[in-house]
Amino acid sequence: MKKLKLYMVSFVLLFSYFLSVAQGPRGPRGPGGPGGSYDNNQEKTGVASALGGFQFRSIGPAFMSGRISDIAIDPENENVWYVAVSSGGTWKTDNAGTTWRPLTDNQPFFATGCVTIDPNNSASIWLGTGENVGGRHIGIGHGIYHSMDGGKSWKDMGLKKSEHISKIIVHPDNSNVIWVASQGPLWSSGGERGLYKSVNGGKTWKNTLEINEWTGVTDLVIDPTNPDVLYAASWQKHRNVAALIDGGPGTGLYKSVDGGETWSKINKGLPRSNMGKIGLAISPIDPTVLYAAIELDRRKGSVYRTSNSGGSWNKMSDTVSGGTGPHYYQELVASPHKFDMIYLMSVRVLVSEDGGKTFYTMTESNKHSDNHSLTFKADDPNYLLMGTDGGIYESFDNSKTWKFVANLPLTQFYKLAVDDAEPFYNIYGGTQDNNTQGGPSRTFKRNGISNSDWYVVLGGDGHQPATEPGNPDIIYAQSQQGYINRIDRTNGEAVNIRPQEGIDEPYERFNWDSPILVSQHDPKRLYFGTQRVWRSENRGDSWSPVSSDLTKNEERLSLPIMGRVQSWDNAWDVYAMSTYNTITSLAESNVDENVLYAGTDDGIIQYTKDGGANWTKMTVDKLPDCPASGFVNDIKADLHDVNTAYVALDNHKFGDYSPYLYKTTNGGKKWTSIVDGIPDGTLIWRLVQDHVNPNLLFLGTEYGVYVSLNQGEKWHKFSKGLPTISIRDLAIQKRENDLVLATFGRSFYVLDDYSPLRDISPRTLQKQAHLFAPRKALQYSPIMGGTGSSGANAYSAQNPRYGATITYYLSEGHTSMKSKRQRGERKIKTGDIAFPGWDALDKEMDEPGAEAVLMIRNSDGELVDVVSSSLRKGLHRVNWGLRTSVSTTTNVSASAPRRGGRWGGFFGGGGMSSSVDPGTYQVSLYKRVGGDLTELAGPVSLEVERIRKSVLTNPVADKHKEYNKALADLNTKVNVYQHKFKKATARVSTYERNLKSLKSNRAELTKALYVLRDEMNALEREFGGSAAKAEIGEKDRLTLMDRLSNARGGWFGNSYGPTELHMQSFEMAKEMFSRAKPKMDSFISRVNSLGKDLEEAGAPVFLD
Repeated sequence: MKKLKLYMVSFVLLFSYFLSVAQGPRGPRGPGGPGGSYDNNQEKTGVASALGGFQFRSIGPAFMSGRISDIAIDPENENVWYVAVSSGGTWKTDNAGTTWRPLTDNQPFFATGCVTIDPNNSASIWLGTGENVGGRHIGIGHGIYHSMDGGKSWKDMGLKKSEHISKIIVHPDNSNVIWVASQGPLWSSGGERGLYKSVNGGKTWKNTLEINEWTGVTDLVIDPTNPDVLYAASWQKHRNVAALIDGGPGTGLYKSVDGGETWSKINKGLPRSNMGKIGLAISPIDPTVLYAAIELDRRKGSVYRTSNSGGSWNKMSDTVSGGTGPHYYQELVASPHKFDMIYLMSVRVLVSEDGGKTFYTMTESNKHSDNHSLTFKADDPNYLLMGTDGGIYESFDNSKTWKFVANLPLTQFYKLAVDDAEPFYNIYGGTQDNNTQGGPSRTFKRNGISNSDWYVVLGGDGHQPATEPGNPDIIYAQSQQGYINRIDRTNGEAVNIRPQEGIDEPYERFNWDSPILVSQHDPKRLYFGTQRVWRSENRGDSWSPVSSDLTKNEERLSLPIMGRVQSWDNAWDVYAMSTYNTITSLAESNVDENVLYAGTDDGIIQYTKDGGANWTKMTVDKLPDCPASGFVNDIKADLHDVNTAYVALDNHKFGDYSPYLYKTTNGGKKWTSIVDGIPDGTLIWRLVQDHVNPNLLFLGTEYGVYVSLNQGEKWHKFSKGLPTISIRDLAIQKRENDLVLATFGRSFYVLDDYSPLRDISPRTLQKQAHLFAPRKALQYSPIMGGTGSSGANAYSAQNPRYGATITYYLSEGHTSMKSKRQRGERKIKTGDIAFPGWDALDKEMDEPGAEAVLMIRNSDGELVDVVSSSLRKGLHRVNWGLRTSVSTTTNVSASAPRRGGRWGGFFGGGGMSSSVDPGTYQVSLYKRVGGDLTELAGPVSLEVERIRKSVLTNPVADKHKEYNKALADLNTKVNVYQHKFKKATARVSTYERNLKSLKSNRAELTKALYVLRDEMNALEREFGGSAAKAEIGEKDRLTLMDRLSNARGGWFGNSYGPTELHMQSFEMAKEMFSRAKPKMDSFISRVNSLGKDLEEAGAPVFLD
């Protein structure tokens, strides 16, 4: 009997599957959506087609957003905004921030500094790339871009070496004339810096204000009454890893009266000392009045005003942007609504209503600090649109209150950590100016991960966090300069555990982003880096140094900057930057706890093989083709081999954007470069190694993720689903085999279950097909999330699809006859293309479809489900929802069946599904081409585990299987009779329309028809209730369909299952059907008989 049952169930499922073939696959056809592209030479390889099947998932958060450079409001429609995100691309809203779409995800840049709408054409948008401030963490740009369709597409317009564009102005009467303020490179001299002008719509550019190799133009304004008059502020600066010189003789103010062709200095009344960053504004009400916020020595500054178009300047006050320093702010904005009212961007906005004589701090309650951009509406003096380090804010009452735009996931994460909480792990990340944040990798909610699921772990700029293996209640988080804390998640309390130097020791030097490491050998053991390596055996309650100073221990002010060693009296600023000569990365061998590595910001790698008693030093210039100034971003000890290690360096703070990545296999004696496949200009931030397959490595780079399948010998772009963005850190959650990314401007991303990558090899790729072992599937009942009425601006990120993800690879896909013909025709570049012939075209049209088929069986070998998917070449990931079904009925018509009168049609056909039992399942891969079904791969095992079990136990659970079968049987019978009844009612209506065609027995047949019609209405009421009551919403007795609906739907979607109440409902439905069935049989029989009588009396032949 068991075998007979198995064959019957298998037949039912296969029959149901083949019935569905005509309507195409019911499973997904693999991942879709935009993502990172692969190199052209990869596209033809099996590796590229395999890697293309994986897709990253954005999980947010957006509850604190990220840094904004500039916002432009369309003057023709003030609901349309363009936002230049400092490190996250450019975004657009058509509805004043209710919803957003990114405009530049597939462009080669992510850092943007300014956006300008052409005053002559609001669909013409100019975008300057590269951040427009002088911070230690800013991203470079790749020139100027132009869109003619409101941001849908972009054209590269040059200035590729500008790196940081701060302002673009389009001529108010001539769109071909554009002026661009280019700051030029921050980290090096030269480049394209100055004031660039184009007179042919950006086809060519001319630098009309070229000052020196260290000076660019940071601000630019135009006289609204005379477009030939422009004013520019230049800025001399240089930053490297050790210090910032923020000013010099090149800084100044300039004026042009010939449309920017020539410039003259306007410095009468300005200070004679070195000037730094200048914010420039022109009064929209009286353009003879201009304002300049000027940085002076030692982060001091003043505000100046001219009332004669720059002829002379008057000092108004000693006011300057504070906080991080003027280099990070200093944007000056003049109100278009009130004369002499100006706003100076700073930590908190400074406001003057008297032209700069006095300032007060803007009210910024419940608003992020660090302001960079302020935009007005033309006719609303109370409206302010502010761009900050924490996103976008609106005020409708002149700053009394602020509204946060909470649906832009733009957080800049430096580092991340994952815990091993169950059932879903958490992700923690340290951010630029937005605290250390934590949240779930997924939720039970149907609407995914919302802002309310995230929380602040620690304040300040967040940096590298850490978690304790096996104890998700303990995490470590730090703010800038190494202020490390241990946080107890059970009560939210934080304990400062920052190590301190002794009384007679030199001060401890902490990197801005100090490295912390939790030992793989003892979770209570911590390592922390300053200029020394510190170790704690008690979670940071006490520390001991296990090294001396491992850095060069230099005096940073004695090092060359801006081309030479500078005088003490120059414009030094090291306030808001990392202490120099510090340890930046630590690693511990997973094989031998005594093997440690340390890397520094001044170009040194140190390692010990005896737990820190002795250290071996190597300067990075000993690495092949590595500059001595290389900054060690990451060191990783191989997880499987004690003699193997990896080091990633970058030299971008000396203007060098080359990738530097090395590997040793002999304990550090010799290192080899492993950058094959990584494009030049791609900084490398972090590396992680798979904990199972030692050959599988992942890289986080300035422009996406790369993967190596052979321990670094070759790298492949691996960024599908990602925008162009900097990946500052990545981590592997080992239990789930997830790869988690910390992006610097687009929050977190997750690649769910990358484990199939372990089996991708030349051998695998040469097989016709390969079915990868899936990870354990968690079974639970998803819950409602949110209200469903929160508005379109409510942010949520996707969970992974519920159920099991099954991955398979096909080395060759199925190609239809039509595709083969079209492919051949595309190869014919010249000459005629032959007509294929009618027979061939008919065969193309008649050719049946093809698909991949996954068959899932339980431990008894019974077929529980069939999932269909794509038969294209490449790697595919298919979801199975952990359900099985028993076939009931299905409709064979070409179109979908209409709902059947007052019967409702709740059980319209196909089958009844239910959750599968927990346990082990076997998955096999087949292909169907036409009528041929061929096994390709498998079986592989799939484990299904039930989580979140009910508190209560259903006392009739042992009856569920038989109940489900009986319910399906009754459902089938009811559906069959529902179908018969619908056909019969359709016949009655058709008979009525054709009475006029009768030639004989008209009175008798008419009488018989209307008797049947009355009987039909009575049956309708018996099954579906009173139509009159339904019309006004009056309550009615429970019908057969009501009883049957409750028998199933009352418990559908939960694990508790049907109760005695539902079973009673079933028994009543069964009794009601047994009473109605003879009436139905009689009615249907007499309807068919009457049809024959009508046909004999002259009616047309009736066709069903």
